[in-house]
Amino acid sequence: MALSLLCPLLATFLFMQTLADTSFLQSRAAYYPNSAENGTDVGACGFGSFGATVNGGDVSAASDLYRNGVGCGACYQVRCSNSAYCSGNGVTIVITDQGSSANTDFILSQRAFGGMAINKDAAASLLALGIVDIEYRRVSCSYPGKNITVKIHQSSNNPHYLAFVLWFQQGSRDITAVQLCETENFVCKLLDRSHGAVWTTTAPPSGPLALRMLFSDEEEGDESWVVPVNNIPQDWKAEETYDLGVQVNQ
Repeated sequence: MALSLLCPLLATFLFMQTLADTSFLQSRAAYYPNSAENGTDVGACGFGSFGATVNGGDVSAASDLYRNGVGCGACYQVRCSNSAYCSGNGVTIVITDQGSSANTDFILSQRAFGGMAINKDAAASLLALGIVDIEYRRVSCSYPGKNITVKIHQSSNNPHYLAFVLWFQQGSRDITAVQLCETENFVCKLLDRSHGAVWTTTAPPSGPLALRMLFSDEEEGDESWVVPVNNIPQDWKAEETYDLGVQVNQ
């Protein structure tokens, strides 16, 4: 009898010890109540359908962590704190949208919200609660076998206007600036962040286009420029994707 009482208490103690990691921050999370299991394809980051399905659909809107679009594409480990329903590892999500609800930092896709649970029954119980207390921390994004990829925005019109987003950025740093360069003389111009993760310029240079991306780490105070191997071709088109042939791991 004493042993049967001890086991649940021990499990709860171990769960609370797992959640005691000081690298995590306390907050709350909700989920998209009117969406499909994945995220939304009209998120504020401008990722389109990629923003709903990347990372298997484990995505989220963020409030302060959106950071005027700088936070788009960042990955976080999020775990809820109710030991009756929640796993110790929680779920890793990608920020693809902006939003808040009842003092939350995250509005998760239904898939991600349920992914914090220990099993399907617990996931149903979490979804019934709607909003839960959570802990979170920034973690590195990982896209095995993928390079950073340019997706030309549908509003683009060669050669008059170019807009694009960057997909599959690994690591835990932010892209805080992007330059577009002529490949012949490497004269570069700084692009505008029009909204979310969308980089734009009017009258882009002619010919193949090279990018320079500034990766920044706020905590370390570190910045470095990365120049991809591949260029955007001269005949770039709206809605097309172009593999830049480079990836980062930090």
